[in-house]
Amino acid sequence: MKVSEIERLTTERPTTANRRSGLRSGTPVGHEKRARRAAIPFVGAALAVVGIVLLAPFVYTIYRSALGNGGSGFVGLDNYVTMFRDPALQRSMINTLMWAVGSLILPVGFGLTIAVMTSAMKLGAAARALVVLPYALAGTVVAIVGNVLLSTAGSLNQALAFLGLTDPESPIQWLLQWPMNVVSVIVFAAWQTTGVNVVLYMVGLQTIPRETVEAAALDGADGWRRFRFVTFPQLKATTAVVIGLTITNALRAFDMIWVLTSGGPNRGSETLALSMYRQSFLMLDPAVGSAIAVVLTIIVVACSWLYLRRQIGQES
Repeated sequence: MKVSEIERLTTERPTTANRRSGLRSGTPVGHEKRARRAAIPFVGAALAVVGIVLLAPFVYTIYRSALGNGGSGFVGLDNYVTMFRDPALQRSMINTLMWAVGSLILPVGFGLTIAVMTSAMKLGAAARALVVLPYALAGTVVAIVGNVLLSTAGSLNQALAFLGLTDPESPIQWLLQWPMNVVSVIVFAAWQTTGVNVVLYMVGLQTIPRETVEAAALDGADGWRRFRFVTFPQLKATTAVVIGLTITNALRAFDMIWVLTSGGPNRGSETLALSMYRQSFLMLDPAVGSAIAVVLTIIVVACSWLYLRRQIGQES
């Protein structure tokens, strides 16, 4: 056998015996095997926690939604049919959609605008602190403030009457008429949640290379064109996070609605999260409540998955 062939054979892929010896001698192959074995307990523990805390309750909720009230037997999809035929729950679905759209337009839009406008201001940090402050408060505290402002005899109606913009004898029913009550609660919730979006967008703005902005300015791009073609495209990753969190929080909104309107009047301002609570614990109908929970979970997961899939597809 020629010397070149011997060298070729010795440099080829190692045999089983060589791999075994490599495991003993501490080669990269051995380190990789040991690292995988060492990770098994940690991955297994994480999967067990997720299964116990998240998956097991969801599977039981699906099972409970297929039973009659009080666990009286298997009824199939009857609870879902009852849910979609109930006028109050139909209104609840519309309100949930309004929350999703309103939360995307107001907190996300205001958060981006405030972050961009205050990023170059001398007192920008103080202005952002005022916007972020409501987010540090509990949702129930903010809702109590909203009740003082938006009730029929509240501060907002008194201020409008003082300015001569409304009749004191017929104040605006901010929380008593649909869709005014839903829109009012969405606007007030946006006042609280805008702050966290400002913080996230400020983090995103700090990651933008200054060279790209300066180059755009030298090319003659003014403020709006620079933001549209240079700044905003580099905030796609931040926007994906902000929109994902906003949609999830909007679809499961509860405390703000409960304190301000309790879902009324006549269940007119309920969302699916509030309807699930009312059906399960107040009307003592956990079967339909479980069906609402399953539908709400599917909506949240589907919206998040579709949006993230679209964002990942655009980036790739």
